[in-house]
Amino acid sequence: MKKVAVIQDISSFGKCSLTAAIPVLSVMGVQAVPLPTAILTAQTGYPSFYCEDLTTKMDTFVDEWSKLGATFDGIHTGFVTGKEQIDNIFQFLSVFHSNETKLLVDPVMGDMGEVYKMFTGELLDRMKELVKRADIITPNVTECCLLTGLSYEKLQSYQDNSDYFQALDEAGHQLQQVTGANVIITGLNPPPTDATKRYVGNMYIDADRSFYSIRDYNGESYSGTGDLFASVIMGGMMRGQDLVESMKLAEVFLGAAIGATSKDQVPREAGVNFEQFLRMLL
Repeated sequence: MKKVAVIQDISSFGKCSLTAAIPVLSVMGVQAVPLPTAILTAQTGYPSFYCEDLTTKMDTFVDEWSKLGATFDGIHTGFVTGKEQIDNIFQFLSVFHSNETKLLVDPVMGDMGEVYKMFTGELLDRMKELVKRADIITPNVTECCLLTGLSYEKLQSYQDNSDYFQALDEAGHQLQQVTGANVIITGLNPPPTDATKRYVGNMYIDADRSFYSIRDYNGESYSGTGDLFASVIMGGMMRGQDLVESMKLAEVFLGAAIGATSKDQVPREAGVNFEQFLRMLL
């Protein structure tokens, strides 16, 4: 069985990070080996939460796993609490990342044009270095803008779909060329074609091709959808699936989960009811 080290926080409420990654990888036939970067009573979108930062404990995992002679087929990084944790991830990679290990970096820094509470310029600088080590990067639109310098405000001001997609395509190719990684930009939200139609989607970029995939958007946004998406991509890589096939699988899976969650009127911070749809990933 393939093993993936998942370096993310664990949030008791919010269905994100490790509580999203572990069930997705497990149902896809992959052993998820968690390295928790922090323990939170609830994800940071809740009005109140407690966070126990585990930065000082990360090296202990490296030491103990080294004693076990552990090896990994994949490494998946997500939410980090600051620059120091990225430094620790580099130390982890120096021990456990080999030419045979696939590295997926989800550069969690913000969404909907806003940065998260832990964001700093130092974190961004280190994240720019970390993505250069990756085989695949899964930024959302906001994170793509942060990594490339594309103006989020200008992007959102476009009235024409073609201008919006072209700007993101250029930014995605810039990121691909700088890192050498395959890039999937998530959470595309192009200008509506008319007053009643809104869309959401993803853009895929590698060294040879790029394309986007969009579907109808119900206007809802939920915690953890990016984590679920990235986990399906990692699970697909471990199964030897084509990345585009994995992206389409993630879209169908999340589309079903978001639709059911919206119908149940679940608060956005609570995340999506994905559990009943895990069988789609078998």
